[in-house]
Amino acid sequence: MKRRWSCGCPDMMVSPAIALAFVPLLLTLIIKYRYFFVLFYRAVLVRIWRDCVTGLSREERAFQYVLTNSIPGDPDSILDAFDYWCSKVEFISNIGPKKGKILDRLLMEQSPLTVLELGAHCGYSTVRIARALPLGARLYSIEMDQRNAAIAEKIIRLAGFDDDTVELIVNPSDEVIPRLRSDYNLERLDFVFMDHWKKCYLPDLQALEGHGLMGKGSMILADNVLFPGAPKFLRYLRKCGLYEWKIHRAMLEYSKSIRDGMAELVYQGIK
Repeated sequence: MKRRWSCGCPDMMVSPAIALAFVPLLLTLIIKYRYFFVLFYRAVLVRIWRDCVTGLSREERAFQYVLTNSIPGDPDSILDAFDYWCSKVEFISNIGPKKGKILDRLLMEQSPLTVLELGAHCGYSTVRIARALPLGARLYSIEMDQRNAAIAEKIIRLAGFDDDTVELIVNPSDEVIPRLRSDYNLERLDFVFMDHWKKCYLPDLQALEGHGLMGKGSMILADNVLFPGAPKFLRYLRKCGLYEWKIHRAMLEYSKSIRDGMAELVYQGIK
């Protein structure tokens, strides 16, 4: 018994010392990654708590706010209400106002007539795209989540866009892309905006290529390629030789300190 107690005491004395030695490292990590902890708190913990308290989804709560704090038929007012909600109340991974200006500028420069959006979510980027389109253009927006698609539909119509301008397709992108020619009479896409699951970026891009929907000069803009990141997608761009491309460096939406970027691709065709 004495031996056991004498062997146990040093362990009990050393453990607190070891723990204290890790305190500076822990504090360093917390300080270094504090913005990611804040993002986790806003995007995950707050969402879980409010889901339980309200019985509504985060997207439904955002829609209620936009509905009561924007002007029907005014896309700018609707986007402003969304931006306030996402920056001050609850985080939602819309493209946001800063990266949104890059999207706005490219749409104005390209004046695309046929646009595909992969990932409508709750309609923010859909409205942002639709308001920048030239007369006679048409936006096809794909959203696989039925609850989010229902909210996106309300937001799109609240902004004043009808079915002739925006068609919302509720299905997974890998099921819709092969049917764009047969079901929607699409021969070529002038502009594609990707903001859905990052793991889908590469297979969906290759599906668009494989089904002949990309023509020389077709543009693709892909969000969040640096955070949370789409490494396979970027590796493919470096190797395939089908695109002129570049990264627009920016901060993560509704964040001042998390670095992100958008990939701009212009299809050159098979050389």
